[in-house]
Amino acid sequence: MNLSAASDIGLESRKAAWDVLNAVAAGAYADVALDRVLRRSDFSPVDRSLITEIAYGAIRQRHFLDCWIDYFAKIPARKQPPKLRWLLHLGLYQLLCMERIPSASAVHTTVELAKISNLSGLAPVTNGILRAVLRAKSSDNEIPLPKDPVEKLAQLHSLPFWLAQDLIRWRGEDRAGNIAQALNTPPFCDLRVNRGCITPEKLRQVFASEGIESFLIDDCPDGLQVKFGFGDLTKWPGYKEGYWCVQDRSAQWISPLLDPQPGERVLDACSAPGGKATHLCELMLNRGEVWAVDRSRDRLELVSRNAARLGCNCLNFLVADSTSLLKVKPEWKGFFQRILLDAPCSGLGTLARHPDARWRMSPRKIDELVNLQFKLIEGLLPLLSLEGRIVYSTCTIHPDENVLQIKKVLAAYPKLKLKKEKQLWPHPSKPGDGFYAAVIEFDH
Repeated sequence: MNLSAASDIGLESRKAAWDVLNAVAAGAYADVALDRVLRRSDFSPVDRSLITEIAYGAIRQRHFLDCWIDYFAKIPARKQPPKLRWLLHLGLYQLLCMERIPSASAVHTTVELAKISNLSGLAPVTNGILRAVLRAKSSDNEIPLPKDPVEKLAQLHSLPFWLAQDLIRWRGEDRAGNIAQALNTPPFCDLRVNRGCITPEKLRQVFASEGIESFLIDDCPDGLQVKFGFGDLTKWPGYKEGYWCVQDRSAQWISPLLDPQPGERVLDACSAPGGKATHLCELMLNRGEVWAVDRSRDRLELVSRNAARLGCNCLNFLVADSTSLLKVKPEWKGFFQRILLDAPCSGLGTLARHPDARWRMSPRKIDELVNLQFKLIEGLLPLLSLEGRIVYSTCTIHPDENVLQIKKVLAAYPKLKLKKEKQLWPHPSKPGDGFYAAVIEFDH
């Protein structure tokens, strides 16, 4: 497809966003698909921002957009040809969710994409559905909401039915609505400042000298919030020097719970992508022995590269399954004074950041994760010294993976005591991912 002549009317950027939608539907992760698309052409910062917003937004609002298709099309969304369904999402998201895109432009570019692709025969269908939605929007005629509270929450906030049902069961209708709203709010870009190199206040000045606006984050001593829209993060000042790394403010709360001291032996049992492991090194002033363990060699290599950039000299690496570390390293019995288990989880606290995650997860997969989490805890406890501390954390809000999981652990191991636990719930007025952490020690 030759889009060079049409790039001035925005077809190229819309085509790129559509490619992301198709790739995600085929199984790719949204961030990987977006990165691949952005790298293939020299898009301007404005176009990069537009592609990201349309692609992530349309993926996030998949169920909501399907409801509009179901109402105005003769064929339900799930029975539409997949490429047409995602093309309609592309146009509908611009019409329904973006104020700065002229409606005529949203319709025209979407229909043109149908014409110059192998959907040319369905261009009239595309045009008819989008114009019907446009007429309804112009008349302030929203599609009807279901009376059932679960179906209503799912439609309003584009959630899978099972998740809408669970949110209401856990928190009630009003709080469930707040959580759902937060899960649909694009997150801020949070950085963790490497205090071994620079202070947050000084980094703000460095950013300001390059025209990058940033803000200190309350109750997050190493955090800095930066506005999006300044291009490739790896080109930002201080990146190559290791002054900072990207880490959500909620994730920055976890490593300090271990209270790691310089000279101690610390294990990060499921380390990739490594934000918490490098944070541990910084908290220990790079003095001690920190082990980053992960099953994936490729993902652990990412940890290694990031650690090198940040100057984390006390970090060691091991490719292994942490459910059976004692078999691989029998000498590690009672070896570690601090263990972090940032466990594999459903990621339901990070849906604002990972728009495709809500469509990948299911109750069956969560049950499997709950079993894995317990096996990990069982496998790691023999590695903890009697005077040590283990922190169990997740980036989810599902009680089975959090509060109920820890209750099960404490019931199975009476010699353990819970020192502290906390659930951070997403809220539209409180930026940050949903996270849970429990601090556990041996009861002496």
